[in-house]
Amino acid sequence: MKELVRPSRLAPGARVAVVAPSGPVAEERLQAGLDLLRGWDLDPVVAPHVLDRHGRLPHLAGTDADRAADLQQAWCDPRVDAVLCARGGYGAQRLVDLLDWDAMRAAGPKVFLGFSDATTLHEAFAVRLGLVTLYGPVAAGVDFIKNARAQEHLRATLFAPETVRTLGSTGTALAPGRARGVTLGGCLTLLATGYGTPHTRVGARGGLLLIEDVGESPYRVDRALTQLLRTGWLDGVAGVALGSWDRCGPYEALRPVLADRLGGLGVPVVEELGFGHCEGALTVPFGVPATLDAEEGTLTLDAPALR
Repeated sequence: MKELVRPSRLAPGARVAVVAPSGPVAEERLQAGLDLLRGWDLDPVVAPHVLDRHGRLPHLAGTDADRAADLQQAWCDPRVDAVLCARGGYGAQRLVDLLDWDAMRAAGPKVFLGFSDATTLHEAFAVRLGLVTLYGPVAAGVDFIKNARAQEHLRATLFAPETVRTLGSTGTALAPGRARGVTLGGCLTLLATGYGTPHTRVGARGGLLLIEDVGESPYRVDRALTQLLRTGWLDGVAGVALGSWDRCGPYEALRPVLADRLGGLGVPVVEELGFGHCEGALTVPFGVPATLDAEEGTLTLDAPALR
């Protein structure tokens, strides 16, 4: 697992493009998110198809071709310093193969922010562009719009990343120990369903895996983890940090599943690190070397997420 290239931090006046690679976006939430970004002295621009609805597939924000074009155009625009997802949902898997990765690589590094369904894109940005990406609140998300903790941590990550190099857990060690590695991860279901596809890593060897999910019952979490175990994707992972498991059943029912499937890896496992589908979600970078300390309940980055 190699350390990836860190894009530059944002400065006041930076232009940020908002795209919708997955599900449809509520206009009122989008406008609230844009107002917040303007309040940070950023210059948000909205991609042409962000508010589209697919004619036959209402779970998609427009056609695959249009969503892919928005993302690629935003990334390749030299005036844009960061590309932010408007929301998650579903759909990134459908467009990732439509992107011109050579053109996007030639555009150079910039900030990419998204979570949940954007896990597919985080993997692709790592594999195809070799870039550090940010897994955090989306521009039209309720948490971004209404939660001060989520806002403040994201803002610090974007503008002053050296101030948020340590993330602390509110839980306990699911498995003890201390480990170093390069961060990767995202939504468990997307990692499991992405295995074996283009633009996805062949495994997590040498990495610190950060995973979370939403709306999956304990047996489905079991199934996804078992898939990753059976394929060997988790072979050699250095450590695991668990985020939120919103609507994944009572945590007392899910915790034994996590312990059973991850405890046999023989690596430290930290729970409740505060990222993902939770209130006040923290922003975590993927592609940065870090230390995971299960007893202390901390993930400490070797370097700031952004240069």
